[in-house]
Amino acid sequence: MVALDETALICDFAERYHVLDWRALPVRTAAALAAGLEADSRIAKRISGAAADVQTMLLAMITDALHVIAWQNTKDGVKGRNPPKSIVQAILANDRCSFTEGFRSVDEFNAWRASMTGGENNG
Repeated sequence: MVALDETALICDFAERYHVLDWRALPVRTAAALAAGLEADSRIAKRISGAAADVQTMLLAMITDALHVIAWQNTKDGVKGRNPPKSIVQAILANDRCSFTEGFRSVDEFNAWRASMTGGENNG
């Protein structure tokens, strides 16, 4: 885990166990705590290669379904034109969805957000 992404492990230990310096722990204790991290922890997602945790994916799927239902009741939807963009597909296709990454500026975040929402400004 340390070799793969020590930053993710540090964040998980801090969030879950309130341990800021995992190296100060006995090796067996650190290993036991690392093994006890949930499947939605940063390091577990990194190991599995998951783009997002299960809850995020389910919420994205629900949102996609609601967008389709709403779109079907529009003029474009009746004619099968301009379907809504899928949030799930954006998450799966976008390499920036590693939740251990951050953004160096507001502009960088806004550019990422625009790429995820198809340029829509919802905020």
